[in-house]
Amino acid sequence: MRRHIYAKENIDKGRLLVNVYADSVGKPIDNATIRIAPRQNGQIIDEIITNSSGQTPIIDLSAPPVEFSQAPGEPKPYSEYDVFVMNEGFEAIMLEGVQILPNSTAIQNVTLTPVTNDSIDTETIDIKEHTLWGVFPPKIMEDEVKPLPESLGLVVLPEPVIPEFVVVHNGVPSDRTAENFWVPFKDYIKNVASCEIYSTWPTASLYSNILAILSFTLNRIYTEWYRGKGYDFTITNSTAYDQSFSYGRNIFEEIATVVDEMFTTFITRPGIRQPLFTQYCDGSRVRCPGALEQWGTKSLAESGYDAMGILKYYYGDNIFLMQAEKVTGVPISYPGAPLQTGSSGAAVRTIQEQLNAISNNYPAINKIRVDGIFGEQTRTAVETFQKIFNTPATGIVDFSTWYKISNIYVAVTKMAEL
Repeated sequence: MRRHIYAKENIDKGRLLVNVYADSVGKPIDNATIRIAPRQNGQIIDEIITNSSGQTPIIDLSAPPVEFSQAPGEPKPYSEYDVFVMNEGFEAIMLEGVQILPNSTAIQNVTLTPVTNDSIDTETIDIKEHTLWGVFPPKIMEDEVKPLPESLGLVVLPEPVIPEFVVVHNGVPSDRTAENFWVPFKDYIKNVASCEIYSTWPTASLYSNILAILSFTLNRIYTEWYRGKGYDFTITNSTAYDQSFSYGRNIFEEIATVVDEMFTTFITRPGIRQPLFTQYCDGSRVRCPGALEQWGTKSLAESGYDAMGILKYYYGDNIFLMQAEKVTGVPISYPGAPLQTGSSGAAVRTIQEQLNAISNNYPAINKIRVDGIFGEQTRTAVETFQKIFNTPATGIVDFSTWYKISNIYVAVTKMAEL
């Protein structure tokens, strides 16, 4: 039997940040109450309140020693907490099993639903065990390059495109009773990566695994794999067929930062139009020759391999990285170069207009003169935005910040239309 208990004197700390929204990220909820209790005893150890950005302070919570997440077969490497979120006029939510890893920041996003006459009192979300700890079905291996579905009359795009949403089927493909979740693309990738790998691993390991997750997902999207078979979803959360996705789970900041930086990147080979179907396994309980092994990526990173070296080790030397040129669901694509103090032009004006709209719902962000000049006001607003949305607070609008601002702007303007 695997051990779940660790000595009290051998405990590290992890961090938890809770963001609370009404209906979507476009409308934060201030003064929401969050109660936190260890899963094993249910005794409340902290009660915190959200600020005007719907955000709690970052709090420290006990976690197992970091060594437990560095090798397979160790005791459980994360602690679990129940998080209860409530606010007047909204249904409460109980999140059971929020996972805290040592030396990492867990971000728990919560969306509350307004109370109606037939509403239930509390929604309970049970977060699944991490795939490297729990027992999950091994993947059914498939060909890494798929036939394209022209013969079925579907439209195949000339190049891969980043969709606004991924439709995730909460079960095996044949389960017609399972619920479908509409999940923003980046949120889906962050959820999967937080389910599949540990944020305590080396940076090169995180990058290689996330690139595999991105390519796997984009192959399913580009080839219309399930829709071509008559299903109404993009991908499943069954590890036998696809990737683990746990509705409502926390993500890890270290993973989210990597996803934001490279969410348009995928792996491919010469002579094919599609992202490579980059299959993988844990590499401990299950081995998968010719595919990436998650625990192996950690060992390779510690041996000095960079992310591309790790990927070539598993998928072969002839792979290379490509960028999807189109990101759907955003008003304007990234201009191609960072915006910072001294920048000027139409792209700066776009950011100023979008930040002003966002500040209507996030008043901590200062209003800016819309003049197309990246001055101190704009830098301060960008830095405040970055702090609120858990991205590196540089005051510079790089690739990840541009698309984060775009996503929040779209959410805020959609809320204004309701």
